[in-house]
Amino acid sequence: MGGLTSAAGVVGFLSEPDPELQIFALRMLNEQIDSLWTEVAGSVGEIEALYEDPSFPERELAALVAAKVYYNLQEYNESMVFALGAGKLFDLDHEGEFEDTIISKCVDTYIALSGTTPPTNSSQPPARLTTAFPSVTNGASSTSASLASPTTPFSQSTLPSKSLLSRQGSSTFDPSLQAGGGLAVLPTSVASQGSVQRQLNDIINQLFERCYREGRYRQVVGIAVEARKLDVLRRTILRASEDEKRENKAADTDSIGRGEELMEYVLEICMDVVQEHGLRNELLRLILDLLHEIPSPDYFSIARCIVYLNDHSLASEILSLLVKKGDSKSLAIAYQIAFDFYDNSTQNFLKKVGEELPATPEPPTSQPKDAENATEDANGENAQETDRLLQAPSDTSGDPGPSIQGSAERREPLSPEAAKAFDSIREILQGTKSIELDLEFLYRNNHTDASILNKIKDSLEARNSIFHTAVTLANAFMHAGTTNDKFFRDNLEWLGKAVNWSKFTATAALGVIHRGNLGQGQKLLDPYLPKDTITGSNTGSAYSQGGSLYALGLIYANHETLALDVIREHFKRATEEVVQHGGALGLGVAGMATGDQGIYEDLKNVLYTDSALNGEAVGIGMGLIMLGTGDIKALEDMIQYAHDTQHEKIVRGLALGMALIMYGRQEGADELVNGLLDDPDSILRYGGIQTLALAYCGTGSNKAVRKLLHVAVSDVSDDVRRVAVMSLGFILFRKPNSVPRMVELLSESYNPHVRYGAAMALGISCAGTGLDEAIDLLEPMIKDPTDFVRQGALIALSMIMVQQNEAMNPKVGTIRKTLQKAIGDRHEDAMTKFGSALSMGIIDAGGRNCTISLQTQTGNLNMAGIVGMTVFTQYWYWFPLTHFLSLSFTPTSVVGLDQDLEVPSFKFHSATRPSLFDYPPEQETKTEDAPEKIKTAVLSTTAQAKRRAQKKEKQQRRESMDIDQTPTTPKISNLGDKMETDEPAAKTEEDKDGEKQDGTKKEGEEAKDAPAQTEGLRKKMEKEKVGYSLENMSRVLPAQLKFVSFPDGRYEPVKKPTGGVILLTDTTPSEPKALMELKARKNTKPAAAPETLQDRVTAAFNQQDAAGGRTQESSGAAEAVGVLTAVDEDEEGGEEAPVPNEFDYHSDEPQGEE
Repeated sequence: MGGLTSAAGVVGFLSEPDPELQIFALRMLNEQIDSLWTEVAGSVGEIEALYEDPSFPERELAALVAAKVYYNLQEYNESMVFALGAGKLFDLDHEGEFEDTIISKCVDTYIALSGTTPPTNSSQPPARLTTAFPSVTNGASSTSASLASPTTPFSQSTLPSKSLLSRQGSSTFDPSLQAGGGLAVLPTSVASQGSVQRQLNDIINQLFERCYREGRYRQVVGIAVEARKLDVLRRTILRASEDEKRENKAADTDSIGRGEELMEYVLEICMDVVQEHGLRNELLRLILDLLHEIPSPDYFSIARCIVYLNDHSLASEILSLLVKKGDSKSLAIAYQIAFDFYDNSTQNFLKKVGEELPATPEPPTSQPKDAENATEDANGENAQETDRLLQAPSDTSGDPGPSIQGSAERREPLSPEAAKAFDSIREILQGTKSIELDLEFLYRNNHTDASILNKIKDSLEARNSIFHTAVTLANAFMHAGTTNDKFFRDNLEWLGKAVNWSKFTATAALGVIHRGNLGQGQKLLDPYLPKDTITGSNTGSAYSQGGSLYALGLIYANHETLALDVIREHFKRATEEVVQHGGALGLGVAGMATGDQGIYEDLKNVLYTDSALNGEAVGIGMGLIMLGTGDIKALEDMIQYAHDTQHEKIVRGLALGMALIMYGRQEGADELVNGLLDDPDSILRYGGIQTLALAYCGTGSNKAVRKLLHVAVSDVSDDVRRVAVMSLGFILFRKPNSVPRMVELLSESYNPHVRYGAAMALGISCAGTGLDEAIDLLEPMIKDPTDFVRQGALIALSMIMVQQNEAMNPKVGTIRKTLQKAIGDRHEDAMTKFGSALSMGIIDAGGRNCTISLQTQTGNLNMAGIVGMTVFTQYWYWFPLTHFLSLSFTPTSVVGLDQDLEVPSFKFHSATRPSLFDYPPEQETKTEDAPEKIKTAVLSTTAQAKRRAQKKEKQQRRESMDIDQTPTTPKISNLGDKMETDEPAAKTEEDKDGEKQDGTKKEGEEAKDAPAQTEGLRKKMEKEKVGYSLENMSRVLPAQLKFVSFPDGRYEPVKKPTGGVILLTDTTPSEPKALMELKARKNTKPAAAPETLQDRVTAAFNQQDAAGGRTQESSGAAEAVGVLTAVDEDEEGGEEAPVPNEFDYHSDEPQGEE
C-alpha cells in the first residue's frame, strides 16, 4: 500500500460507530503518524475517547497513537502517560527517537516520584538551635525556613530536578512543583493514579531487565541511586555476580568480579556525587553488607565505608577479625587499615577504636570500661546531638550479632602474637608511628636552599616587625617538620631584634620546625615555657612564653598526648593575657576534634573575662576542640556571647569557632548558616560564610556555590564578599579545573577585596597542581594596583607551584624570580614584600618535600589540612595565625614497612625520566651578587684635564718626528676612563630608569630566554633513560605514583601505592633483612640539658659561649633561648625610634581654638 498524502479520510473513520473502521483508521495512522500528525492533532480528543472507552477492543492501540501525536506536539508528559497505557504495543527494544524520549521521560518520572517517599530513618528530627538570631528589616528569610536550600534569590527549579547535586531534602521534595529543567509539571494522573504508577514500574523493570541482558549494570545502578531504590541496587549487584558465575568467568580469582566492580562504582558515587548524608550512609551500609557476603572482600573498601560512617565498633571488629586470622598477609592488611584510619579519622574516633580492641588484662576490666563509656556517652549527649544528621547509629543500632560476638571474643585469652599485634595497632592508631616516619622522611630528605632564606633576611629590614615576622614565617615553612633550626642559631643578632608579638611568632615557629618531634619536642621548649613566679622575679618574656605554648601545640598537632595536659596546666595557671593567648591556640591545635568538655570549659571561663587580647584565640580554640561535633550547647553559648560582647576580635574568634564546630556537617549546618547570614553584624555574616565553606568543604555542592556567589556580589561588607569568593576554593578543591572558569570574571572585579578572594580561591583549590589556567589568571594580578591583591596573588601562586620544577611547569622559574624581585624591590609595598617572603617559604615547604593537600592520599577529607588552611586565611587580621598553614603540609613520600613495622632497605621503580619529578635546582650564588665597590666619580674638569694632557702629549710626539703613529695605548686608556666614569654610569642610570618606567623590558628578555631554557631542558630529558630506582623513604610526588612499581621480588605491597606508609609482605621471611637507620631519632637525642638552658634564661643573647660547643651541636632552639626569653626593655645606648615625630600633624582649625 502506498503512503497516505492526507489524513482527512482516515480521521473521518474515527467518528464512525463501527469499531472495525475505527481500528483500521488507528492502524493506518500509527504507521504514518510522523508525516500526518499535523492533521491528526485536531482529532486527538476522539482518539483519547477511544482509549478511555472500556468497551473498545483496541484501547492500547489508541493510546499508542495518542502518545505519538503528543510526542510530535512536544507534550512529553502526556505522551508518556498514553505510552504507558499502550502496554505491550510500546516496544522498548525498537530503536527510535520516540521510544528513546519516552524511556528517558519514564526514568525521570520514576526518579521524581521515588523522591517523594520519606527516608527510612526520618523518625529522628535533627536538633535545632534555640538561640534566636536578631531579625533584619530587609525581608530576609528566617532561620526556621527550609534547610534544604539556603539560597533565597535562586529557585531550585533552575537545575534539572533529577540531579543529586542540587536535589532538595526528601521531606520537601514535590515533583508536581518542579517546573522547567528536565521535568515539566507532571500530570495529576501520574501522581494520583496507582494504575499509571504500576505501568511505570513495569516499564522500568523491563528496562532494567534489558540492561541486565546487555550487561549494562552501571545504568541500573545510576537510576537506583538517583531514585533511592536500595532494593534495586542490591538486586543489581547480586544479579551481576550471578550472571558472571553463570558464564563461568569467575574462575580467575585474581581478577575483579562484576559485583566487586559495581560496588567500587557505587562507592565512588557515594564519595564524589551523593551529597546527602542520609542517602550516603544508607548506600555505605548496603555496600558493607554486600562486602561481608563476599568470600574474599576488599577490606580497604570496607575501611573507607567505616570512616565515612564514623562507626568505631565496625572499625575495631574488622581489625580484630584480620588479626585473629593469624597469617602474615591479614596482619599486614590490618596494619595498613590502621594507618588509613589514622590518616582519615578524628582523635575521638581513634581513641574509641583503640579502647574496643581486645586487650591482655583480665576480663573483668571490660565491664567498668563499658560503664565508663556509658556514663561518658550520657555526659556527652549534647556533644553528639547533631550526629543524627550523620545517621551513624550507635553500637546497638547496627547488627547485634557481630557486636555481641566481638564482646565475647574480647573475653577470650589472646595469644602472644595477637596481643603484640593489637599493641602495635594501638600505637599506629595513636599516630606515633606515622608521625615518627614522616619526621624521619623530612629530616633525611631535607633540600632547603639556605641561600634563598639568607637573601630574604638580607633584603628585609629586621627592625620592621612585619618584615621580621615575614622572615620568621618563611624560615618556619621552609624547614617545617625537618627539625633543622640552624637559621636561628646562625642569626642570633637578627633574632634579637624581635620584640613583642614578633617574639611570640618566632618562638611559635619552633613548633612548626619541630612538628612531629614527639620525643624531644617538650624538652626543646622547656626553657621557653612559663615559669613559676616564686622561683625568681624575672621569669622571662611573656611573649616567648605564650609562643612556646603555641609551639608545643603545633609540635603535637592533632595528637592527644601528655603534652595536651602540660599546655592545659600552664593555661589554667596563666595570668598574662599573652600567655593565655598562646595557650588557647596550643590547646586547640593539640586537642583538635577531641570534644573534651573539660578543656572547653577552661577556655569558656577565660572567654567570659571579656579580654579582647585573648578572646579571639579562645574562640578559635573552642572551635578546634569541638571540631566537627556539631555541639548544640557550645554553639548556643558562643552565639549568645558574640551578641553580648563589644570586642570585635572576640566576635571574630567566636565566628570562626562556630564554623569549625560545623565542619563537615553539610545539611546540619544550614540553620546556623541562615541565622548568621541574616545577622546585621558583618563579622557574624563573615562567620556564616566560613560555616558554609567548612560544612560543605570538598562536596562541590551547587547550592553552596550559588549561595557564595550571591553573597560575593550582594553583601555590603567587603570582608564578607572577600571570604565568600575565597570559600569557593574550599567547596571545589576536589574539582580544581572548574575553579578558574568560575572566578575568571571575579578576578577582574572593580572591588580589590573580591579580586583578592578570587586569587586565594585559586590557590586553595589548585594547591600543588601547577594548573596552567589558574596561573594564567594569577599572573596579571601580580601587577595589580592594590598591594594586598598582589600579596594574595603571590601567595596563591606559591601554593599552586609547590613542588613544581621546570620539567613539570616551565613557568616555575619565572615565578621564583618574580618573588625574589618583589622582595628586593625597595619601592614595593610592605604588604607585597610580606606576601613574597611568605610565598618563598610556601613554595619550598618542608625542605621541598611537602605539598599542600586538603584531601588525604586515599581521597578522604584531610581534616587537619582543611582546618589549617581555614585558620591560615585569618592572617589578614592576625599574623601569628599564619603558622596554621603548616597543618596543610603533607609529606610526599613512599615509606615501606614490613610486618614487624620496621623500615627495610629496598628499592622500587619509577617508570619516568629522573628529571621529570626531580628537586628544583638550588640557587646559584653568583659572585656578582656580592656588593661591588663603588667606582670613583670623575669630575668633568678632571676628564677635561686628562684630555688636555693627552692632546699635549700627542702634539709633543708629532713635534719629535716620532715614527710611530698615534699610539693605541693612550687611546685605549682614554676609552677606558670614559667607560669607567661617564658612559657606564649613564648607561646604568638609563637601565634603572628603563626598569622603573618600563618594567616589561627585563621581563621580555626573560620571556625570550624561557623558550631556550625549556628547549634545553627538553633535550636533556630526551637523553635520559626512562625508568630509575628509588630507595625506600624517597620523595614520590602524587603525579608520580601511577608510574611506581615494586619489581623487587621480596617485598610486595598489600595495596596499590597511594603514598605515605605502605605495608609490605615479605615473600622470603627466613632470609636476613637489611633495615634502614632512623637518623632523626638518633640526631635529636643529644639535646642540651634543661638545667643548662634554665641558667641561660636571663642571659643576654651574646653569651652563647657560656654553654660551649654542646649547645651548638644540639639545636638552634637552645641557642635562641637567651634571645627570645629576654624581657623587652630599654637598653643603655640603644637606638630608639623618633616617636614624637610620628605624632606631628597639622589641623585645619585655628590653634587657639579647642
